[in-house]
Amino acid sequence: MNAQRLLALLVAIIISVPLLFPDGQSVSLVNAILIWSIFAIGFDLVFGVAGMLSFGHAAFFGVGAYTLSLLTMRMGWDFIPSLGAAGVVGGAVALLFSYFAIRVSGLFFALLTLALSQLIYIMAGTKLRMLTGGVDGIAGVPRPDLFGIDFYDDGNYYFFLLALFILALLISGLIRISPLGQALKAIKSNEVRAEQIGFNVQRLQRSVFTISGIYAGISGGLLASLIFYVGPQMLHWSTSGDIVIMVLLGGMGTLFGPILGVAIFEIMREWLSTQTSHWYGILGLVFIICTIGMPKGIAGLVTQLWDRITPGGKS
Repeated sequence: MNAQRLLALLVAIIISVPLLFPDGQSVSLVNAILIWSIFAIGFDLVFGVAGMLSFGHAAFFGVGAYTLSLLTMRMGWDFIPSLGAAGVVGGAVALLFSYFAIRVSGLFFALLTLALSQLIYIMAGTKLRMLTGGVDGIAGVPRPDLFGIDFYDDGNYYFFLLALFILALLISGLIRISPLGQALKAIKSNEVRAEQIGFNVQRLQRSVFTISGIYAGISGGLLASLIFYVGPQMLHWSTSGDIVIMVLLGGMGTLFGPILGVAIFEIMREWLSTQTSHWYGILGLVFIICTIGMPKGIAGLVTQLWDRITPGGKS
């Protein structure tokens, strides 16, 4: 067993909790972890693989949630087509953002994505309130109705989310080892050199940004169905901040690291929120300490410890 397999084992243990402890609270928590993990897997393609720090992913996440809600509740669409549409709309908004944002890089890219995202947030709460419900949001978002299975039961919904999670993880893994993934790594390493050897840098960045938007849109729709609600908070910049923290905490640029980051973040949020009203500040402090002590995240720490205890050195 190498370090990557150990990380995969840790992820498998986390997502298997509902099978080991089938109480309602554990199932609900793991369902949230699976949905946020899909979001984190897609975000890391942009952040960890391509090296583009975006603070605008809340927009793709939120529009996906609103798309699924409006199509199922007002247009009468079935859940699966609506979920697909949520991904398409999330990807389309990401593609639109990319035409503006990738003209700059670094901090300017991050700030521009933040500004564009906040524009969507403001519009959802004011100008588009006839569609979005304004600050009240939309309640009663449905879950799937497939094969006669009651997906309103969190235990059954867990298996539906688990299947989508595994599919999202497999696609991400394939992208990472594909020519697209290798080209993105080259761009992250040295953008100027990548352009000089013939890569169309902006086209590749636009492609991965759109793929990441699809992931975000789907996860937004899934979260809306999990909690039966969608509101402007899903579009707020703090949602983008949360996903950045999750990925950094777990280990950016790794396949399983972001999932571990999501799990730790969600478990701590669940526990701290029951202990104090200042839980978010404590969570931020823990994140700062972990970032200083584990610059490569949990995945990097696990790999480092594994290399130390394994004869022969590097895994």
